Amino acid sequence: MTDAFDAATLRPLVPQVIGILVRRGADFAAAEDAVQEALVDAWRTFGDGSEAVPRDLKGWLVTAAWRRFLDVVRSASARSRREVTVDAEPGPGPTEAADDTLRVFFLCAHPALTPASAVALTLRAVGGLTTRQVAEAYLVPEATMAQRISRAKRTVSTESFDRPGDLATVRRVLYLVFNEGYTGDVDLAAEAIRLTRQLAGLAGPDGQDPETGGLLALMLLHHARRPARTRDDGTLVPLADQDRALWDTALVEEGVAILQAALAQDRRGEFQLQAAIAALHADAPSAEETDWVQIVQWYDELLALTGSPVVRLNRAVALGEADGARAGLAALAEVDPALPRHRAVSAYLHERDGDLATAARLYAEAAGLATNAAERNHLVRQAARLNRR
Repeated sequence: MTDAFDAATLRPLVPQVIGILVRRGADFAAAEDAVQEALVDAWRTFGDGSEAVPRDLKGWLVTAAWRRFLDVVRSASARSRREVTVDAEPGPGPTEAADDTLRVFFLCAHPALTPASAVALTLRAVGGLTTRQVAEAYLVPEATMAQRISRAKRTVSTESFDRPGDLATVRRVLYLVFNEGYTGDVDLAAEAIRLTRQLAGLAGPDGQDPETGGLLALMLLHHARRPARTRDDGTLVPLADQDRALWDTALVEEGVAILQAALAQDRRGEFQLQAAIAALHADAPSAEETDWVQIVQWYDELLALTGSPVVRLNRAVALGEADGARAGLAALAEVDPALPRHRAVSAYLHERDGDLATAARLYAEAAGLATNAAERNHLVRQAARLNRR
């Protein structure tokens, strides 16, 4: 027996147990439902500490989930002739050793799903979160999220469990989770980091996939700055104004080490290049000492790889810091003005160039286009500051 029983212990087991049930004959939707019921049983049985947690907690969950699945199949037998590969409890013995977590990742990030559905299904089936927790994280009613997850499960249940998946799609889904940050009682940024660590250990030969490592490094480097990103009143603090003493140096060191190992494999990808830029910001003792010239070089490589308008926009900012505001404005002229944050970047570069009136006007226009209150309030304050001057 073991005394360890908490969410951190249970969640990594969820996709493994789902995989075992699918291999035994359950479809994905039924397996995921059965595992969620087994998790509830586990909390009822061990959550209050009155019973000792079994040493093979995964085996206990498999048994409980399989019983739940068989109950559903048997109750539906009068309405369906669907056959199940195994219609009895497995005999005593060790739990199947195969770890199908990566295949569950692939199913949850299936290209047939919308990004929102893929994120929700990943959080539930791989992350082990409840529907209520996922709903609270995305600020939608629980019934709405339940429908979204149910539709997603039906979509992927028709897919072959053994079919190779797209690792790049899984990475993008996890990055979407990370960028949601923190809402409700679940820290989605921390959850995304946990899942990406798990993915990094599963992906590629010997667990070495440089782009997954690059994604993990990028998350860690961004997450390290989180304590300095907002003030006590919730207002945003721009990178240049952040108190770097508040940055988590342990996360920075870990992120840099992971990034160096990924870059050493000489198979550069988008997330590795983004992480390299974040590492240069993290390495600078102050905003004034940032190596903007090298950041521009990384942006050049990233732009050549992706052709992304957002990368082009961010490169204009970096070029304005490295070579002066005029150079940044010249680069910005090549970026689609309809792109989000275009006016905010233009305002910043015009202010750096000394054109305060134009900058104030652009900050005000950018505030009107902002998609969240914190960003809007920040831009309004910037416009007011320049207008006072």
